[in-house]
Amino acid sequence: MPQVNKQAIAAAFGRAAQSYDRHDGLQRQSARGLLALLGDGGYERVLDAGCGPGGNSRWWRSRGSHVTAMDLSAPMLEQARSGQAADDYLLADIEAIPLADAGFDLVWSHLAVQWCASLPQALAELHRVARPGGRVAFTTLLGNSLPELNQAWRAVDDRPHANRFVTEQAVRNALSGWRYRASIQTITLAFDDALAAMRSLKGIGATHLHDGRAGKPLTRGELQKLALAWPQQNGKFPLSYQLFHGIIERD
Repeated sequence: MPQVNKQAIAAAFGRAAQSYDRHDGLQRQSARGLLALLGDGGYERVLDAGCGPGGNSRWWRSRGSHVTAMDLSAPMLEQARSGQAADDYLLADIEAIPLADAGFDLVWSHLAVQWCASLPQALAELHRVARPGGRVAFTTLLGNSLPELNQAWRAVDDRPHANRFVTEQAVRNALSGWRYRASIQTITLAFDDALAAMRSLKGIGATHLHDGRAGKPLTRGELQKLALAWPQQNGKFPLSYQLFHGIIERD
C-alpha cells in the first residue's frame, strides 16, 4: 500500500473549503444513510471527527449536543468555526486523536476514515474516545466506488485517477471483536458532462491520490476521449459511490 501523505490530503481539502458546500450532494445523502442506521436518540457530547466545513457538526449542535469539531485541514476547520458549527474546534489526525479516553457519547466520523493510512488504527482511536455505553458512527467509501470514472480514464491512459478504497470484508475485519451494526448504500449522482462530474470531486477536495498524480491538465483531445468512454445514463454522466455505514456499540 502506498504511503499516505497527510499534508497533501489536508492541502487538497483545504483548497476546497470555500467550494465544498456547493458540491456536497454525496455527503448529504450519505449522512442521511448513516443517521438512518444510527436511529433516533440524543447525545450529550459529540465528536465530529473529520468535520469538513461543519455541516454535520452544526446539525448535532442544533439537536442540543455539545459538539467538538475536528479536522486535519486548518482551512476546513476555520470554515466550520466561521459558521459557528460547533462548541469546540480541534486540528488533529483521526489516527492520533490528542484527547483523553472515553470523552464522548457519540463519535461521528462521516466520509473521513478512507483518507487514513490504517483503517484499524483510525477505528481504534474513534473507539477509544467514545465512553462505555456510547457509540461510534462512521461511513467510508468502498472499493467499488467510481466505476464510471475509472472506465472513462482507461480510454486516456493507464494511470490511476481514483484511489483504491478498501473492500467490505476489509472493513468488517477492522471491526472484528466489537459489537457493531452495518449497512451498504450505493449513491449515484448525475452530471451534465464529464467535466462537471470531475469538478464535483475537486469541489469537495477528493482529488488527492495516494499513488501520486500527474500535474498537467487534460488536453481537449483527452477530455473528448474521456467523455466518449464515460458510460452515460439517459444523456447524463453518472458517478457512483458505494458506502459502508457502521455503528460500533462501545462496551
